Amino acid sequence: MQLGMIGLGKMGANMARRLQRAGHEIVALDLDVNKIAELEKEGMKGATNVQQFAALLTKPRLAWLMVPSGDATESMVNNLAAVFESGDILIDGGNSYFKDDVRRAEGLKEKGIHYADVGTSGGVWGLERGYCLMIGAEPDTFAHIEPILKTLAPGPGTIEPTRGRHNEGKTAQNGYLHCGPVGSGHFVKMVHNGIEYGLMQAYGEGFDIMRNANSKALPANIQYDLELGEIAEVWRRGSVVSSWLLDLSAIALAEDPNLESYTGYVHDSGEGRWTIMAALEEAVPAEVLAMALYVRFRSRQEHTFTEKMLSAMRKQFGGHLERPAGN
Repeated sequence: MQLGMIGLGKMGANMARRLQRAGHEIVALDLDVNKIAELEKEGMKGATNVQQFAALLTKPRLAWLMVPSGDATESMVNNLAAVFESGDILIDGGNSYFKDDVRRAEGLKEKGIHYADVGTSGGVWGLERGYCLMIGAEPDTFAHIEPILKTLAPGPGTIEPTRGRHNEGKTAQNGYLHCGPVGSGHFVKMVHNGIEYGLMQAYGEGFDIMRNANSKALPANIQYDLELGEIAEVWRRGSVVSSWLLDLSAIALAEDPNLESYTGYVHDSGEGRWTIMAALEEAVPAEVLAMALYVRFRSRQEHTFTEKMLSAMRKQFGGHLERPAGN
């Protein structure tokens, strides 16, 4: 199947590679000619502008956006709408706000262009592990793009089937899910990232407590000099708190036991804020997720080991480097 991939950053380029390895034909678009040249060497077709990109795609065209949410996505959607035609399909796989998806889909529908929003989780590890995909689209659009989704998703792998669950006719066990109409995919991914904030905060605080267990303010007989990397490692094996985030924490602590290369200045990518906004609209209490978001705001004024753990986890799963204040 032919697909146009727009945006060759940390995830887009590897998604293109994963698809090509499975036999799909990839047309790549990016403003960086060096990134295009790199993928052309790997056998993909490249374009540096929307017109050239559209001309290389066979109708009905299928394009997947992996560009930053907000103005960059809005601009690219508008540019594609100017050259795409009725029957073409546009997929936003970034972290857009779900209400923007609904608005964009309604505008594109007037031209006969179909739209799907795909919440994509997998970070820099997705090339080999696959990507967890949460899709919002009309049924016919979902059916058309499903071969792409199957390839990008991890499949069942070695994960044990859920006891009592019947998988027949379902896709979630393969790592992708049609959540509902346009907007629902990014809504589910938004909440996913809000939960991620809470989980990361819990790990960060726990390791901070253990790091300070040797405080001189404590009685000498309950001062413990704990090896955090070893604790992360033992928790990975049989513990009820084991997870991929813990795996990544263990990697970070193995590379930098005291996390000295991190300041603890933690950015948020937007989804945590949107999750709290949705909770407010629905009158759903979300104390842990709200607190985790506020801690990220506080981290820009004062830093603790907890925030260093958050920064380390963000780098491990998404390649997010700490940015100085104001960026």
